[in-house]
Formats: sequence, C-alpha cells, structure tokens
Amino acid sequence: MSTANRAAVIEDFLQQIRVINQRGVDRAALVEIVGLLETLAERRDLFNFSEFPAPVPGQGSTAFRYRLNDDGDTPTLYLNSLLPGKSTIPHNHETWAIISAIEGQEINYVYGRNDEGRDEGFTTLTLEKEVVVQPGTSISFLGEDLHGIRVEGEQPTLHFHLYGLPLESLNGRYGVEADGRILNYNASQMAPSIKAYA
Repeated sequence: MSTANRAAVIEDFLQQIRVINQRGVDRAALVEIVGLLETLAERRDLFNFSEFPAPVPGQGSTAFRYRLNDDGDTPTLYLNSLLPGKSTIPHNHETWAIISAIEGQEINYVYGRNDEGRDEGFTTLTLEKEVVVQPGTSISFLGEDLHGIRVEGEQPTLHFHLYGLPLESLNGRYGVEADGRILNYNASQMAPSIKAYA
C-alpha cells in the first residue's frame, strides 16, 4: 500500500473527527470517536511494524511516537510503539485523548486526584481502575483525566494515540511523581515525535 493511500485514509478519518470535535467532545463523543479509531486500527495493511518499526531493545530508545498529521491546532493522530518494561508516571493530557491498539498490550492505570491536606505543588492519587488496552479494547480520556501506563510481556506495542490538539502544542500537561510532586509533563517526560507525514 502506498504512502499516498495511507495519507488519504488518515485524512478521511480526520475529517470525521474534526466534525465531532467542532461539536464539542464529551464522554458520549469519545465513544463515537473510539468506534472510528478502532476501525482504523483494523487496517493492518497500512499500519504495521514493517511501516512503523518498534524500537530495538538495547539501542537506547524504549518508545517511538510517529506523528501522522500536522494540521495546526486540530486533532492529531500518532502511532506509538513501546517496548516491554516501558512505563510512565501518572499524567493528564490537557485535551481529550484516545488510545486504540493495533498490536500488543498496554496496561493503563486510571487515577483520581485529591489535593486536600497537601502542600501546593503536591497531590495524592487514588487508583480507580486498570484497563488493558489491546486490539478491540480502547481507552478514552477528557483533558483532566489522569493515567499512567506500563507495557508487560514479550511483545512491543503499536497503538494509535489520538488527541484533540497536538501534544507538541500543550504546555499545561502535568505528571505526578511517586512522592506526589507535580511536574510539567511535556518538559520533563516527553521525547520528540517522529514526523511520518508528507
């Protein structure tokens, strides 16, 4: 399948997402978007490890993030590949977000936040649920929802990450360290994306 055909499929998908986004995204809209993204994830002829390689163990990087479009401050689609053992601290997204799997499993830990009794710049998190994102099981978030992830097992992941705005444009994302300290997530945790669009 040609790169041009993949770009056309991505653009058709994003056109549908833009229409929903313009109406405003709430939990019900997220369900609608999940259905569209899971359908896209079935296109393994277009989205696979041959076209989007996983990191090579022992060669430094444990995660690749391929950015699939650049249309300014609009919904942005990425393909993430994470190696087993990769994890993140709990963090928000500042915009709505959906993760759908093409290959592999990613454990998502969803948290609630409680600042009561904590010093400024600190918080307490409570684990609310765990979701194993894998083909056919996605997860979605509104901007202030908090999650952390871990990849276990033997297989790297290849998962779509769709955001209401490009990650690179967000400066209000925060992460929470194990001791409750709040930090700027993009500045301290986020590696650059790999450009995978024309």
